[in-house]
Amino acid sequence: MKKTMSPQKRATVVSSSVAIILVLVKMIIGIISGSVAVLASAIDSLLDTAVSLFNFFAIKKSEEHPDEMYQYGKGKVQAIAAVIEGTLITVSGLYIIYEAIKKMMYQSVTTLLTPSIIAMFFSILATYFLVRYLLKVAEQTGSVVIKADALHYKTDLWSNAAVLLALGLVYMTGLDSVDALFGLGIGLYIIYSAYEIIVEGVGILLDRALENDTLASIEEILSRNTEINSYHWLRTRTDGGTNFVEFHMVLRPNMLLLEAHRIADQVEEKIMALDSKKKWVITPHFDPYDDEEVNKAMLYGKPFMELK
Repeated sequence: MKKTMSPQKRATVVSSSVAIILVLVKMIIGIISGSVAVLASAIDSLLDTAVSLFNFFAIKKSEEHPDEMYQYGKGKVQAIAAVIEGTLITVSGLYIIYEAIKKMMYQSVTTLLTPSIIAMFFSILATYFLVRYLLKVAEQTGSVVIKADALHYKTDLWSNAAVLLALGLVYMTGLDSVDALFGLGIGLYIIYSAYEIIVEGVGILLDRALENDTLASIEEILSRNTEINSYHWLRTRTDGGTNFVEFHMVLRPNMLLLEAHRIADQVEEKIMALDSKKKWVITPHFDPYDDEEVNKAMLYGKPFMELK
């Protein structure tokens, strides 16, 4: 039976194909016309192609099942991809700034304005529909890579609009410095947009806890269960596609294991319902009494009396 392509993989194939077309169109126009803004947009699209292809292999690797060597799976590959993508975006932004400053210094002239404007109109239209598609896939799958890709192309959408505006102003005023100034602004904006992608990827790699709203919802689920005397040692993290949750819950000391397991199943079902798009790995621990201080002592290597 033929294995179907996942929505995440299909999204990277679509984004790569669109990026390749935009590279060819904008690179040819940018080189012939001498527009630094169009050339900057072409270079950004070239990086888009490389990143989207890299994302395809990152998603393919992250979807592999856990094995003896990687028992929690390889979901963090997506976070690594996000950090690399953000770094490449930053580099492209720096290069655009360099080209803009060089054009201002040497006062080079922009030509073929009409073909350049048509090319940017086409680029904006194609990028707009691509962003809508990627955002839909990101919402359906919760993939951090597709979310980063969507954010990247959304940034491209605004930068393409800025390039179009710059070309229009050059066409009306004849001031080629406008093209360089807009290129400089686009470069700065691209670097700014990369920051969010890098921060999210690094947060996942460092096992950052789930969002505060999700944590509060989990705590509410545990608190409202009348069969749970108390809970502690709630810890969470995510790899972008799978959420991991651990907690200790204090139950009646004489409770049957079967009852404890039933309570845990109920809690797990409610937690997983918080975000059905994500996979969940929930690990409850049963306690006959509150041993939070003992747990802290084991983690920090100190007598628990010193931790009070």
